[in-house]
Amino acid sequence: MLEIEIDGKKLTVPGGSTVMDAANSVGVHIPHFCYHKKLSIAANCRMCLVQVEKAPKPLPACATPVTDGMKVYTHSDMAVKAQKGVMEFLLINHPLDCPICDQGGECQLQDLAVGYGQSSSRYEEEKRVVPNKNLGPLISTDMTRCIHCSRCVRFTEEIAGYQELGMPGRGEHTEVMTFIGKTVDSEISGNVIDLCPVGALTSKPFRYSARTWELSRRKSVSPHDGLGANLVVQVKDHRVKRVLPLENEAINECWIADRDRFSYEALNSEERLTRPLIKQGGVWQEADWQTALEYVVNGLKDIVANHGADSIAAVATEHATVEELYLLKQLFAGLGSQNVEARLRAADFSLKTQGVTWLGQSVVDFVGSEAVLVVGSTLRKEQPLLAQRLRQAVKKGARLLMVNPHADDLLTTLAGQLVVRPDQLVEGVLAVLKAVAETRGTAIPAHIDLAGVEVTEAARAVAATFEGKERAAIVLGNLAQQHPRYAELYAAAAALADALGAKLGVLATAANAVGAQLVGATGAGNLFARPRKAYVLLNAEVEFDTANGAEALAAVQGADMVVALSSFGSCALEHADVILPVSPFSETAGTFVNMEGVAQSFNGVVRPLGETRPAWKVLRVLGNLLGLENFNFNSSEEVRDLALTGDLTARLSNALATPVPVKAQVAGGLVRLGEVPIYQLDMLTRRAPALQATTDAQVASCLKANAATLAKLGLSVGGKAQVKQGEGVATLDVALDDGLLDDVLRVPANHPLTRALGAFIGPVGAAQA
Repeated sequence: MLEIEIDGKKLTVPGGSTVMDAANSVGVHIPHFCYHKKLSIAANCRMCLVQVEKAPKPLPACATPVTDGMKVYTHSDMAVKAQKGVMEFLLINHPLDCPICDQGGECQLQDLAVGYGQSSSRYEEEKRVVPNKNLGPLISTDMTRCIHCSRCVRFTEEIAGYQELGMPGRGEHTEVMTFIGKTVDSEISGNVIDLCPVGALTSKPFRYSARTWELSRRKSVSPHDGLGANLVVQVKDHRVKRVLPLENEAINECWIADRDRFSYEALNSEERLTRPLIKQGGVWQEADWQTALEYVVNGLKDIVANHGADSIAAVATEHATVEELYLLKQLFAGLGSQNVEARLRAADFSLKTQGVTWLGQSVVDFVGSEAVLVVGSTLRKEQPLLAQRLRQAVKKGARLLMVNPHADDLLTTLAGQLVVRPDQLVEGVLAVLKAVAETRGTAIPAHIDLAGVEVTEAARAVAATFEGKERAAIVLGNLAQQHPRYAELYAAAAALADALGAKLGVLATAANAVGAQLVGATGAGNLFARPRKAYVLLNAEVEFDTANGAEALAAVQGADMVVALSSFGSCALEHADVILPVSPFSETAGTFVNMEGVAQSFNGVVRPLGETRPAWKVLRVLGNLLGLENFNFNSSEEVRDLALTGDLTARLSNALATPVPVKAQVAGGLVRLGEVPIYQLDMLTRRAPALQATTDAQVASCLKANAATLAKLGLSVGGKAQVKQGEGVATLDVALDDGLLDDVLRVPANHPLTRALGAFIGPVGAAQA
């Protein structure tokens, strides 16, 4: 620890700290532009010049290390004169157009110019003008306003992992730009908007729609992936206008993913429903709530009376809140049915664990592991912020390993990677387990059969990386959890974790995947394999949210009654009989439980649109109309307290309840690798125009295979291919992906072009269209 004095305040700071770190620790503000606590030190704006005793000239606080006994003056005559001089230089070429700048009112340069700028400029020459750049559909540019702080450049390289922006030129000829013909395509690219201290980079969807002082700010939680990023939702005239990150170092730090930031566009979509709808004679008619609810109650009662309680089923996505899922479960229990399921994209329901599956540790502890093996995950697209945290962990010495059906670039260094066919993911884990057993002489559980398992050099390399690592983790991603042999895969991963002394974890597939298990909304299995007479759909679009869209769609189309509780009408209009307009996350109170088992409650940020109502209130009233007991809730908090009773952590356990027999299988022929594209994850991302215009959304509609497979099938890159799976057919563009093995076709799942296809992983055929 070193002693330092700042403006007369004495304090001690750790060795290696900078003057800026020391000042921040005691709440002393030093003006700055290029400095950011999560980025490397650039020291190129010079706004943070301070006076240091015995130093001949002012020094940049962000780049000056603390020495023992140092005395710093942040507001002395020397420091202020230097800071004002820097401000004058910054304003030489900066356009003085604050009234028309979209950053006006929340601009660091504007704020600091009040304290350090002059009332008039001594610069009389013409100011420079810089042409704007096309960074894509999310980020708008006014590059004449750029002050070359380089925050955006450092972010894309250090945090996002790939240098999508650069700064060619020198002096006032320096420009921030992309590589020729490229855009900024990172899944967390929108953070450069927050980082930009001036109006050079702003939000394209938000541009010129509101002023910062017109917006009210309300806290919320991301409704997308299972990390549970904390949000600040900004509202004007009861419409969500913008979403920003709320700093939470334990979860999302100060970042959010682009789908968290821009999916709010869907909240104001023209597809939003505002009144209940009932289909009469094939024609949709608006109805009042009383009529619609009585229609639902009478219909469910009749079907239960005539066909039994097993003839009705409820399906919900794992993006529904704890309160909604709990009341849905209780409602069906009151009708005598246990047919409630939220794991709609799962293909194997046979796994039984001793508790609720979760990450196995906190996010902070997870990214602090010495070695992490990720099994079956398109990590950057499934968990953008967690992938970013692992990227930072690798820089600090962590070892990242993958067992995957593809070799996607994680924009970081991998210590080992085993690429397998998607239907051989179990065998990939078994190969690593066998390599560990051979090296360490570890006893293998009796239910794991390693006969016929081939140990490759890649498998040995993965196993060898864990040697000497005390803090290790193995996690299963979306591809693993949606695998048709998930129980076997989980059991193999659990045996490997035991052999390595590692912690086993599951990366939650959606915002409330853990919460859905806690309230018991995950025990019914595939409710579409044997069609029911009636279905209740809670925020679920069956052709886009299920493991087999064709099978699910056929089931609901053949049902006598389909009730859709949805914020949007588009898909439900095709097969539902009654649609009850329920609120999205922005218009309701609720709770999500993230992958580390932390329950995060939030309130609605705007009032419900039209006659829309929160789903938990709709379910409560349905319970009242059915005459069910214990359905008189006055607030979502009452429902939450009943749903999440006791110590949640005591209910979390990844230990197997019963051993699962695991045996290697042989696979061959063409196989499909189906992944849910990043912006097809849920109802909101599917309806956000800016997200659907991104490169990620465009490339998601392609069939991909390696060169050998394309040649074998007679397909050419840029051409069209007809994909066949079961009775379904889809026509897709063809693209090259050398990260796949032979005979693997990467075909998107839950996509408008592939909704007629079947299982995510299974036999498939393709021919030139």
